Amino acid sequence: MHSVMNSRLTSIFRFLSKRTVAIPERGQSCPRVSDLNETRSHGCPRSGGGVSALSRLVRSVVLVLVLGTSLAGFAAESTSKLGDALLLHASFDKGLHADVAAGDPVLYNAPTGNRKEARPGLPEDNLVTLAKGEGRFGDALRFHKKTRPVFFRGEKNLGYRTNQWSGAVSLWLRLDPDKDLEPGYCDPLQFVGQGWEEGNMFIEFSKDHTPRHFRYAILPVKRFWNPDNRGWEDIPEPERPMVAVHQPPFRRDHWTHVAFSFGNLNSGQKDAWGKLYLDGQLQGEFTGWLGNFNWDVTQSALTLGYSYVG
Repeated sequence: MHSVMNSRLTSIFRFLSKRTVAIPERGQSCPRVSDLNETRSHGCPRSGGGVSALSRLVRSVVLVLVLGTSLAGFAAESTSKLGDALLLHASFDKGLHADVAAGDPVLYNAPTGNRKEARPGLPEDNLVTLAKGEGRFGDALRFHKKTRPVFFRGEKNLGYRTNQWSGAVSLWLRLDPDKDLEPGYCDPLQFVGQGWEEGNMFIEFSKDHTPRHFRYAILPVKRFWNPDNRGWEDIPEPERPMVAVHQPPFRRDHWTHVAFSFGNLNSGQKDAWGKLYLDGQLQGEFTGWLGNFNWDVTQSALTLGYSYVG
């Protein structure tokens, strides 16, 4: 079993939003470190921290942030505005690095799990490889086995703002989560800062459900969204800043387009929101949260293949 991640520019523009924030993990107190091994069971870095093994393909990661522009206003503009808003596009068709990047275009890996010790390129153990012709429209990244995630540095590439952060992300997935993934949380993509409790954002496959749930969540600074330090799965779904799809449409023989958007992060008001789309259809949304993040943006990252196991 293996997974392929690949990104392309198509279809992201339909899901633009305002400012975005990253989500924290669930649970106990976590150290403020640039560690990739973040865990979700208690809101701290994930135990296990392994990546890899969406057993099929992931196709398309595109990041667009609309800064100070409403969705309605953006839609009314020429499509050329999409290029102005595009922050990061990594198709992997021309190699590992991003085709378009507002910041550092290099794809990194961190053998020790600490992004401060990152190295350019893929891990040397060949557990993640560039898969020619296996992406949605071209090449892709393949995760052959549990390993550390790869990542792009977040500074400038995520368009992070300390007030009114909004944006949208697009990617494609092809897998059967119930057959292709081993137990444990699996995150195709994350936005993370210097520590999980300082704010993060992710899409994930749940660990204990059959079929596995697919979820999009924004977890602001922990003391704002989870002051009682409850475990992630102990919190009723309506009380979590997330969209959950209980019977997602993922299949081995079908590419599923995933897009999410977010807005009003770091506004200082309880007006942060997020939306999740699958194959262009709105799956749900959440709003009314205090979306405060406390990032050192120089330590932020967009990770790919986080905690895939298989």
